[in-house]
This record gives sequence, C-alpha cells and structure tokens, in this order.
Amino acid sequence: MTGGPRPRIGLALAGGGPLGAIYEIGALCALEDAVTGLDLRRCDSYIGVSAGGFIAAGLANGLGPRRLREAFIDEDGDGERFDPSLLLRPAWDEYLQRAMALPGLLAAAGWDLLRGRALLAACERLGRALPTGLLSGEAFSARLHQLFSRPGRSDDFRRLKRRLVLVATDLDSGEAVPFGMPGWDHVPISRAVQASAALPGLFPPVEIDGRHFVDGALKKTVHASVLLREGLDLLICLNPLVPYASGAPAQPADRRIPRLAAGGLPLVLSQTLRSLIHSRLELGMRGYSRSHPGTDILLLEPDKHDAELFLANTFSYARRQQLAEHAYRRTCAQLLRRADALAPMLARHGLRLRVDWLRARCHDTLPAAAQRPGLQAALQRLTLCLDRLEQRHGVATRPTPP
Repeated sequence: MTGGPRPRIGLALAGGGPLGAIYEIGALCALEDAVTGLDLRRCDSYIGVSAGGFIAAGLANGLGPRRLREAFIDEDGDGERFDPSLLLRPAWDEYLQRAMALPGLLAAAGWDLLRGRALLAACERLGRALPTGLLSGEAFSARLHQLFSRPGRSDDFRRLKRRLVLVATDLDSGEAVPFGMPGWDHVPISRAVQASAALPGLFPPVEIDGRHFVDGALKKTVHASVLLREGLDLLICLNPLVPYASGAPAQPADRRIPRLAAGGLPLVLSQTLRSLIHSRLELGMRGYSRSHPGTDILLLEPDKHDAELFLANTFSYARRQQLAEHAYRRTCAQLLRRADALAPMLARHGLRLRVDWLRARCHDTLPAAAQRPGLQAALQRLTLCLDRLEQRHGVATRPTPP
C-alpha cells in the first residue's frame, strides 16, 4: 500500500479447547498464504479467549502461524514444542485440599442431621468436598512462561510491541476481566492464558491477586468490542466452534452421525455448548456492525456440515496434523467462495486476496487411492511442502488450471 496511513488491523480469536487451537492455526496459515500483505505477527492488536488466548499470545510474541503449528501440532518440532498432554495432568493439589476438608465436613453434616436438619441440606454441605476441577493448568502455564521468556519475547503485557488482551471471567463477580488492559497488565501473560482457559468443572479456578478466574467465554464468545473501541479499520475474527448440521437438506447426514442423539451424552453436550456459543457470537456480530460501521469485520469459522472437526480426537499427533491440514484446505475453499465480497474489502486496507492461487489450490483433488489414511497424510504433507516452496521462491510448483 502506498500513500495514506497504514490501516489498523486487529485479530480476535475465540476459544474451543485443543480442537479450537488446531482449527485456528490451520485457518491462520491459510489466511496468511492467501492474502498478500497480511502479516499476522504484526497486527495492531490481539484479543483471545480460552484456546484463542494461547494463539493470540503466541502471535503477539512474534510466533507466526506456521511456527505455532510446529510448536503445537508437528511431532518433530524442536525444543519449543508444546505438548497438549500437559493439559491432561490431574489437579492433585485440588484433590488433596478437598480431601483434607472432608472429615470436618462429614462431622458438620452429621451434626446437622442430629439437630433435625434435612438430609438434602447435609448433602449440600458435603458438596464442598468435591474438586472444582479435574485437571491442572499449572504445567500448561509453566510451559508458556518458558516459551515466552526466551530472547525476543516477553511474558509481560507491558513489554510487548502490540496490544494483547486475554479475557477471563471473575468467578466472584461474574464480570469479564481484560488482562493486558491498564490495571490488569501486571499479570504474567502465561498466567492470564491459564485463567482465560480454565473451563469450570474441567480446570480449577485460577487465583490472581486474591480473586478467582475462569474461562472468558462465560460472558461472550470473542469480546471483540475491546479492540473495536480502539478504532480499527479491519477486524479478523476466528471462531472454531459451530453447531453441527446433521442431515440438513443442503448436505446428506454423515454416516458416522446420522442423528446426534445416537452418539450419547458427549455429542449432545457438545452440540448444546456449540449452539449456545454460536448464538451469542451471531448476536455480537450484528451488534458490532451497528456500533462500529467504519470497521470491516471478517469472520472465519468451520462449515456447519463438517463432521471431521465435530468428531475429532485431538490428542494424537497424526490426527492433529491431519486436522490442521483439513482446516487449512477448508479455509482456502471458504476464502475462494467468498472472494467476490472479500477481495474488495481487503483491497480497501492495502491487502490482496490471491484469487488465482486459491483457484489453483482448491482445484487440486486427491486420487481415489489417496482416501486411504496413510497415502492421504503423505499427500497432505507433500502439498504443504509445495506451498512453502512457492511462497519462499515465488516459483509455481504445480500447473494452474485452465
């Protein structure tokens, strides 16, 4: 872009657990490849919630989407590899603390019964012995602190070159707290990510300054208004969780889940959570368009018919690689479908959508033999290598379709 002020670009990333992080990394890789002039490490501001906070913190620290992929997804990553199994460590401290309180609670409950109080009241007292979370986020936070403390990075909001906001919910007041904004920027970034991702019931609340914090998605899905108030020209939003459309008229039901109820409680709860989150997002997006008409907003999210993401198991390295590539391909296809609207929007901000590249990228199809998992994974890796060669050397490595 020549002449005129540089456009102010913000990035808002919603949560979604490990699957959400994988989708966002794949989608961000596609977005950066498909849009000339877009460097996601140099946005003016970032805001992240839950898993999106992890990605936003990495980008604000200069880790590009492909570097994040190497750290979080690729099995052969270097010493900066982040193992998602850190998220599966039991909350032993929480278990011990609650167990130590159990004898006193039992005695108090027995005394309540002797005094003629209702059995339900006594049981309610015993509920205090239940852990507030099953898994610990401490190892997760410690690993982030290591990664952000390396040369050229920072675990301190105040030392970053760009605005970073990580949203958590104050459990004692129900209010959203924007870590990174004045008054909350003294909290280490790694600790703020842990608090923003502390899903109630799964992770214990995170104590900061004598208060307890849980997942920031309890209040809103992306909290984009925090950045919009700063006067952005373009806001890019990613939301990895959408309700699955099973058996919709536009597309036949996936044979693995023809009816969600057949999948039992896990699928029912997943669909319920996704529906609640997405309805709030839709409401928020309509509000943002009315309150900030001068800001262009680009929202990317998975296709509602994508059973691959809905049924994903994210704790296998091979599976994570396939899912990241799946998100990459689907995002490229989405950008191509929306090119007529997106190209002029991006052009207003000095960015160019590589429509011809997207056509060539989406024109590639896998042969029937590649439907076997081993060959498909190998072809996905080959495609990724070719894309990187094209980007690095500016030489086409595959024919352009007629």
